[in-house]
Amino acid sequence: MNYTYVLKCADGTFYTGWTNHLERRLTAHNSGTGAKYTRSRRPIELYYFETFPTKEEAMRREWQIKQLTHIQKQALNRNAR
Repeated sequence: MNYTYVLKCADGTFYTGWTNHLERRLTAHNSGTGAKYTRSRRPIELYYFETFPTKEEAMRREWQIKQLTHIQKQALNRNAR
């Protein structure tokens, strides 16, 4: 089983990714291990997840979520001006 997930981090940001070992990834993120994980980026909750039968489908969904997030950030920046 492959998972696409979104974590809401302690600093209020969202972090998205995909994995076939969701529990292991969450444990690593909470412990602060790995180059991407800092104290402020530790999650406070699992915000969203979906399961997919193949790695490619999970990666495609993660890409869609990241594109949506990018578009939303651009819209917020335009409205702030």
